Amino acid sequence: MTTTEIPLATPRTDQPPPAPRRRRRRLGPGRPIRHGWAIGPLLLLLVWAVGSAAGWIDERNLSAPWDVVTTARELIEDGRLQENLWTSAGRALAGLGFGVAAGLVLAVIAGLSRLGEGVIDGPVQIKRSIPSLALIPLLILWFGIGETMKVVTITLGVLVPVYVHTHNGLRTIDSRYVELAETVRLGRVAFLRHVVLPGALPGFLLGMRFAVTNAWLALVVVEQVNATSGIGYMMELARTYGQTEVIIVGLVVYGLLGLVSDGLVRLVQRRALSWRRTLAD
Repeated sequence: MTTTEIPLATPRTDQPPPAPRRRRRRLGPGRPIRHGWAIGPLLLLLVWAVGSAAGWIDERNLSAPWDVVTTARELIEDGRLQENLWTSAGRALAGLGFGVAAGLVLAVIAGLSRLGEGVIDGPVQIKRSIPSLALIPLLILWFGIGETMKVVTITLGVLVPVYVHTHNGLRTIDSRYVELAETVRLGRVAFLRHVVLPGALPGFLLGMRFAVTNAWLALVVVEQVNATSGIGYMMELARTYGQTEVIIVGLVVYGLLGLVSDGLVRLVQRRALSWRRTLAD
């Protein structure tokens, strides 16, 4: 009896290669774009330039970008722009400093004490519903029309966002961290350092982004109230003489100051909160 030999199966060479694996699309906004913050302003500048060159924008209402650049160069050569800029920056920084300090202290007191929250939170929420600019007539009666009124107005505009976001950060600290601190018998100073400050930092930095914006918004208005120097005073004087390009220069300066200051806060935010993984990363 003979056995039948079964031939071994040989692989077929005419089969198509396996299809490449499709890369799964990443959900969310995607990877950060290098210098992505400049895309919006550059597009706005492009639309402005095209509209001016094509005659779609009346120069009596909005000067062309090249006219604004020429005017800015003249103001820099005269020294007027730098002088008014330093005055405006001093007012904004003074109000920002006082507002951040006051908002942070009030938030810590209200966030760590029920009695402090009962005393502080209500008045701050009332102030939150009243724009700081609506208080200008009353502040003029209290402090006059000098520098004190201007700095106080900016301070009130800065205080509220710092308080609200820092207080929220304190209240949303995970209670397990507090229980752990009690278990290891942390003192009050160590508790503030290792639990409270890290937990409130994200809220505080978010509040700072709103605070720097509010500082420049308040500055725009208060500098047009009996001021003798500053970017707002320069713009108000230009309005009197119909110098549209000078007004645009002032607006551009305000916009750049807000953009740069917000960028600095965001940079600090990324560095200080590098341990967090978010969609912005």
